[in-house]
Amino acid sequence: MAGHFEALPGGGAAVALDEVEISILRSLAVQLLELIGPGDEPAKGEDPLASLFTQGPSEPPSDPALARLFPDAYGGPEGEEDDELREFSAEFRRYTENDLRARKRDDALVVVRNLDALTATGEGGAVLKLTADDSLHWLGALNDLRLTIGTRLEVADEDEGGDLYRLPDSDPRKPMVMAYLWLGALQETLVETLMS
Repeated sequence: MAGHFEALPGGGAAVALDEVEISILRSLAVQLLELIGPGDEPAKGEDPLASLFTQGPSEPPSDPALARLFPDAYGGPEGEEDDELREFSAEFRRYTENDLRARKRDDALVVVRNLDALTATGEGGAVLKLTADDSLHWLGALNDLRLTIGTRLEVADEDEGGDLYRLPDSDPRKPMVMAYLWLGALQETLVETLMS
């Protein structure tokens, strides 16, 4: 079980994590929460139903990692500008981005809460046991973390990390690359577990 998820009866998943892995996962999830930003909670005394009709932004985020997490819904081939598609994307974003941000925030919060609830074993680690619902939140958060780190590393879809395996230890990107590859392995085993 060390280093990869295994199925639990009832549709959940479990993985053994050491203290360093727990600390890294928690830190990354908190950083993701900071990147996504706080939720739009209704002000004290305001109607909470009004927040359901709050419109989101119409422009894509300027931060490349956020733009990867919240991409345009419509677009032509790379570099092709189309005013009509840009307008459709802005309209779609206006009505969906707040909900998407809330879902991504919820996913990251589940990760933090699950890790905070762990009880250490005698070997300085713990076995994380997830319910079926929590497993789906973890899957979403692991995906978002990989997309964010991959964007920061400028990983293209085509190379999917080929050059990353050959970085010298002296390269300052090496820790981020190691986190990116490790998260990919966790994500892959969680997907396999959920599909079994």
